[in-house]
Amino acid sequence: MKKLLPALVVIGALTLAGCSAADQAAAPAPSVTSATTSAPDTSDAAVQGVLATAALQGKDTAQVIAALETSTDDKQSGPAGSVRYDQLVLSTADAKVAMPIPADKFYLSVAPYVNRTHDCYYHSLATCQGELANTTVHVTITDAAGATLVDEDTTLHANGFAGFWLPRDIQGTLTVTYDGKQATTPIATGKDDPTCLTTLKLA
Repeated sequence: MKKLLPALVVIGALTLAGCSAADQAAAPAPSVTSATTSAPDTSDAAVQGVLATAALQGKDTAQVIAALETSTDDKQSGPAGSVRYDQLVLSTADAKVAMPIPADKFYLSVAPYVNRTHDCYYHSLATCQGELANTTVHVTITDAAGATLVDEDTTLHANGFAGFWLPRDIQGTLTVTYDGKQATTPIATGKDDPTCLTTLKLA
C-alpha cells in the first residue's frame, strides 16, 4: 500500500486540474513534488521513462490515450494523464512529461449522464468517472457546415467516457441517444476549449 501513495498523490493533484473542479473550493490541493508542478519534460528519454512505468514504452500519443482511457489500472498506479489541446501530460510521483497531440487533431472525451455527473475541463484519464460505465449509446457529431464526423453506436468505457478524435479548431454539434433519451450540445475544438464533456444530461 505504501508504494501506491506517491502515485495517488499525483493523481489527486491532477483531479483538481481536470475532473471534479467543483470540489476545489471545499478542499485545498494536496502537496506534490516540484517535478509534478514544473513544466513538463518533452524529451523522448523522459517520456519513455514514464511510459515504461505502465508498460507503454514505444506507443504514440493516440495509443497511450487509448490504453489509459480503457484501463482502470492508472487510477491506482498511474501514470496520471491529462489531455490538453496540443499535449498529453503524464505525471508520476517524481516526473511530469508531455507528448504532442497530432497537429490537426483534438481529443474530446464525453460522459453522458442521467442522474449524476461532475465538473471537468481537461480530461483526466486516471480520475474522471462517468455514470454510465459499460453502457452502449449512439453518438452523432457534425461540424458547423453540417458534415457528419461521427455517427455510430459506441460502448462507454469502464470510466463512463467515450473518446473521439476530431479535427482541430472547428465548431460543431454533438448528440447522444440512449434508452429513448437524448442530449445535444454545441462543441468546439479550439485552444481554449475543454477536452472533457460531462454536461450531457440525457432526458
